[in-house]
Amino acid sequence: MEPMRSYADQEITQKHNPISTEPQKKFKNKAKRSWTPGLLLLLPILLFIFGFFIVPMLYILYLSFISGDNLGGTDAAYSLKNYVQFFTDSYYLSSLWITVKVSLYTVIVSLILAYPVALTMAKSSPRVRGVIALLIASPLLVSIVVRNFGWYLLLLPNGTINHTLISLGIIDTPLKLLFSEVGVVIGLSNAYLPFMVLAIATSLYNIDPSLEKASAILGASPIRNFFSITLPLSLPGIVSGCVLVFSLSMSAYVTPALMGGANVPVMPVVAYDQINNLLRWTFGAAISYVLLATTLISVTVFTRAFERSKFKEVFR
Repeated sequence: MEPMRSYADQEITQKHNPISTEPQKKFKNKAKRSWTPGLLLLLPILLFIFGFFIVPMLYILYLSFISGDNLGGTDAAYSLKNYVQFFTDSYYLSSLWITVKVSLYTVIVSLILAYPVALTMAKSSPRVRGVIALLIASPLLVSIVVRNFGWYLLLLPNGTINHTLISLGIIDTPLKLLFSEVGVVIGLSNAYLPFMVLAIATSLYNIDPSLEKASAILGASPIRNFFSITLPLSLPGIVSGCVLVFSLSMSAYVTPALMGGANVPVMPVVAYDQINNLLRWTFGAAISYVLLATTLISVTVFTRAFERSKFKEVFR
């Protein structure tokens, strides 16, 4: 029987044995070649993101720390003056609160309207599902400005909605729907409803139909079936849809400018006025970054709270 060799002898043998090291070299060379084509394919989009997104965002961040109107040179003074001015002025704080409030209302309205449509799509045949998806996505083919002007005509004091309500005797005086938070929420909900529907529908498609059949066989009613199976399993789609609609609503400019005007001073409109109308580039940059930070913090807190809470366990 051959005596057992020591670990050092085996290591020396492997070093002097070219056959044992050859597969390792081939594997390393193959690993190097495997990620090189992927990196080359990603290089154009990485350069595009760096040049047209990261660099401008860094420049805006740089502008936000300049105090005064001098945007560069040796005379530029750097401080937190713009941020201090924002958080010490009640007008800008109220603008931030209005932006968050309108965005939350938009998420709630979109969720209430989108879930039944998404559930109908999930329960329908592929042909009917395609027709509904086409109807949901068709408004995206029309410019947001055109759609807002359509709502503008509907929400006027003498527009179609008020005229119909007065004719039916439901109200005596026209409702203030235009140039109000209600009008902004209506416009934003109309603009971002397709995103909520598609996000929830995608989650509903992944639910195994046999789960609902088994629940019905065990005696669960349709309502119990919905709250015990359908709703819990669709929560990831609800969360993704809420995050998407909230983020888009926080950064929306066209709809609040047309439907709200000066009565609804949301952050994007305020930042636009500071930069283009008042030519206060540095303060407008600070407002933009406050808006960005608020959106990121809100989305992060919401997603982390959903992941760590026991809300999902309640429906299991």
